[in-house]
Amino acid sequence: MINENWIIKKLDAFNEKKMIRHIKSFDATSGVIFQNNNRILNFSTNDYLNLSNHPYVKEEAIKAIEKYGTGSGSSRLVSGTLSIHEELETKIAHHKNYPNALVFGSGYMANIGIIPSLANRKDIIISDKLVHSCILDGIKLSGAKHIRFKHNDLISLEARLQECSNFQNKKIIIVESVYSMDGDLAPLKEINALAEKHNALLMVDEAHATGTKGNFGRGLINQLELESKIPFAMGTMSKGIGSYGGFIACSSNFKKLLIQEAGSFIYTTALPPSVIGASIAAIEIMEKEPSLGIDLQKKSTKFREIMNESGIDTMNSESQIIPIIIGDNQKTLDIARKLSKEGIIVGAIRPPTVPEGSARLRISISLAHTDEDLIFTAEKIIKVIKA
Repeated sequence: MINENWIIKKLDAFNEKKMIRHIKSFDATSGVIFQNNNRILNFSTNDYLNLSNHPYVKEEAIKAIEKYGTGSGSSRLVSGTLSIHEELETKIAHHKNYPNALVFGSGYMANIGIIPSLANRKDIIISDKLVHSCILDGIKLSGAKHIRFKHNDLISLEARLQECSNFQNKKIIIVESVYSMDGDLAPLKEINALAEKHNALLMVDEAHATGTKGNFGRGLINQLELESKIPFAMGTMSKGIGSYGGFIACSSNFKKLLIQEAGSFIYTTALPPSVIGASIAAIEIMEKEPSLGIDLQKKSTKFREIMNESGIDTMNSESQIIPIIIGDNQKTLDIARKLSKEGIIVGAIRPPTVPEGSARLRISISLAHTDEDLIFTAEKIIKVIKA
């Protein structure tokens, strides 16, 4: 029998800090779930446009299975690239208004493949303090010197760039356009101006902006008309697009480089046809219905207004992601459990996902939520927090 005392000690440490995680099972992914004949409001899903349940998206996923089978059978560079994969990459490039695109197995795999191809140990990467864990892991894998600047702080960013003014190799700035835990937006125009001023490359993670910001859901880069200035736009299909996978929109040369170097692209099986078919269909819907992202932001603004009028701070959120800071880990869990009993699922986000002392409820608004759902949920949250 193997001694597992070391495992138990680690688990006990998580328990003591109220940081233990549990897997929960649900019967659906939408913003509205029917479970045991009960209508449950799910405010923890990233399926912002409710496209994972759209009939056309489901239909195209089934068609892809019927044509290609359930799996791709191999990595992209062996025999796993099907014509449908290339069709999706062409569609993403057109949708994001970039010369080319490359699809990865997930958003995480995209960032840990892109960043080591973008930088090596001779380079410097300057990232926002709050970038996602997968970006940090990508930076570690690159071996580049890593410098962080205060969240969305242009003065802090410029100071870091000035510190590297005599650096001869590549300087790369990495930020998110919509931050996944705070729901605020990066000042991309100003960050891009600093990148140009200091001769740095800029990579933007658009995971939570794809589908929710810009014309036809093309992202914040598009909304600010920066496609020709920002060379690397990463994104995912698992959120606004309602499917699965990650991608980079970039130049044709950088795509060629990734195909040679990105381990998370080269050494893994290609995404299954059903996922690719669903993603293509979702982008087609976004291009035919340009108001989806606009409608989502209207709902989000309405929800924030109700919360703010009751004295509850939603920080600097300007998106469908609305944080409510509780602070204490146990209190955050207790509030989330009380809301669950009311038929409302919210994310109870604790360290290390967010900084110590900033445990929070993370509210994700989706198009599955009616105005009545938003009012009902806001009133319940206000009541539970104030109690």
